[in-house]
Amino acid sequence: MIQSGASIPDIITNHSGRYDGNLVPYYKAVFFQAHNVRHPYHNFRHMLHVTWLCYQAALYYSLCGRKLRNLLIAALFHDFDHSGQFGNDDLNIERAVQALRHHVQPEDEQSLADIEALIRTTEYPHTIPGDQLDLSAKILRDADMSQSFSIAWIQQIVFGLAAEWNKSPLEVLKAQRGFHAGLTFQTQWAREYFPPEVIDAKILEAQAHLAILET
Repeated sequence: MIQSGASIPDIITNHSGRYDGNLVPYYKAVFFQAHNVRHPYHNFRHMLHVTWLCYQAALYYSLCGRKLRNLLIAALFHDFDHSGQFGNDDLNIERAVQALRHHVQPEDEQSLADIEALIRTTEYPHTIPGDQLDLSAKILRDADMSQSFSIAWIQQIVFGLAAEWNKSPLEVLKAQRGFHAGLTFQTQWAREYFPPEVIDAKILEAQAHLAILET
C-alpha cells in the first residue's frame, strides 16, 4: 500500500509546492461555513479524508500545478452542505457547486467550470460511466468510494450511514459484503492502494462483527 507522510495542513498550505498558491481560503470556508461538518457520515472527516486520498493519488500519477489544485478544491467541496439524508444526491451536488461558486478565489475563476465538472462526477448513484471520466475525475470518485477502508470505518460507515439512511447499524453492516464484493475502482492507483486482499480482509472483518452480534 502506497503511503505519504503529507498531513492535511501540509496539503492545504501547499508545503511541498506542488501547485500554485494554497487552499487556505477553501479550507476555512469548509471549516467555518459548511453546514454538514457534524453529519454522521457526510461530515468534515469525510471531506478531508477524500482530499487526503486525492493527494496520495496525485503523488502516484505525478499530478501537479493546475490539475492538482482543481482536484483538491473539488475534493474539499464535493459534499459541501450535504443534506445528510438518503437520496436526491443531485440536489446535494447543486449545493456543493453553489458553495464553490460563492467561495471561488480570483485565481481559480477561469477553472471554475472544470472544478464543477469534477464535483458532478461524485453524484451517487453514479450517473456518468467510469470509462467516460478523465484521470482527475476517476481519482476523485475512487477516493470518495473508499471511506470503508479507513480505520474509523465502523463509526463512519456502519453508524454514520445508518443514521443518514434511517436504517439500523446492523442493516448497514450486513450490506458491507455486497458493497465490497461489487466495488470497482477506476484507477490503477486505487487498485494498488486497495488491492483484492485488502477488500477481502474488510469483508471478513465485517462478517466477524456480524458473527459476534448475531450469536
